[in-house]
Amino acid sequence: MTGEVPPQGEDPEKRIERLQGELAEARRIAEERLTQLQYLQADFDNYRKSLEKEKVLAIQRAKESLVAGLLPILDDLDQALPCLEDERNREGFRLLARKLRKILEDAGLQPIDSIGRPFDPRLHEVIAREESDRDDGIITGEFQKGYLLGSRVIRPSRVKIAEKKKESKEKNHGEGKNHRN
Repeated sequence: MTGEVPPQGEDPEKRIERLQGELAEARRIAEERLTQLQYLQADFDNYRKSLEKEKVLAIQRAKESLVAGLLPILDDLDQALPCLEDERNREGFRLLARKLRKILEDAGLQPIDSIGRPFDPRLHEVIAREESDRDDGIITGEFQKGYLLGSRVIRPSRVKIAEKKKESKEKNHGEGKNHRN
């Protein structure tokens, strides 16, 4: 495909050979361009998928930020309820708290159940310990409710955990006998 005009008296075999060479070169170039296009298509698909992932993550982060920002308001409503003396005010606050909780639950918010469960450092933050007859690490109190958004902890529960009561020294050391002998 050189665009050359074949010589007038060109041998037909040489002409066929020349045309086959041009055809082979054209095929090689076409395959090369096809390979380049396939690579470009794969790169574009990867870029599009990456952009979609980033978009989903950005939306998720914005949602987490909004929900985390609303949690203190929910806490305040829950703390205000017992302090209200007027039943109409209390019912109004209950309604507000219920509506806010419903909106947050619809967004994927779930409270972390803590009391009576074993301490899990992924879900809980220990604020206090107390001697107890319960096993070590069992949560006995909750200072602040923790929440999950989907499967991600957006606020750990702040909790009090049990520590097994220590037995008296006499029981641990054989009723006070001298063990030096």
